[in-house]
Amino acid sequence: MAVVAAAAVAGCVPDRIPALKDGPFAPGIDHRKEAEDGVEVGNRLMAAGQHELALEAFTRAALSEGLTPEILTAMGTANLGLGRLGQAEDLLRRALKEEEDRPETWNNLGVVLMERGKVTEAGQMFHRAYALDNGESDSIRDNLRLALEKSANPDKTVAQNYEYKVVQRGNADFLIRKNR
Repeated sequence: MAVVAAAAVAGCVPDRIPALKDGPFAPGIDHRKEAEDGVEVGNRLMAAGQHELALEAFTRAALSEGLTPEILTAMGTANLGLGRLGQAEDLLRRALKEEEDRPETWNNLGVVLMERGKVTEAGQMFHRAYALDNGESDSIRDNLRLALEKSANPDKTVAQNYEYKVVQRGNADFLIRKNR
């Protein structure tokens, strides 16, 4: 019975498979086209939660554009997403040395410091970010509120769940949640 069914199905197949116009292989790379912006690619990868790939994209962008404050901030944020707090802190501080008026960099440095247990210093970073942002960002305000709350009750030993929000330049607003 199975042989009859297979023969009937085989009769429905065309005599030959049509040839592909470009051949059976995947298309190659067109070196004449403009490459995508590495920062934009990295931002998309960050939004997708692919922090390692985003870091690679930001590193490629740094090769063509240099280590601008925007790229340093992006690389620091990617490292934060990977849990590499020391590297994230170093990169974010370098970005702030070059350009001090970026609220997202101050905010992200505050998140790193909160994760490292430096609550007082983190609160100062969030204050600075909030002032530079003119209080327009809800995520920066929430981070400042959490830092003030934690610094007001440092002896509290009950486990608490905090949501720290990482702000990234561009269209995306990345959110990194850490349970405490």
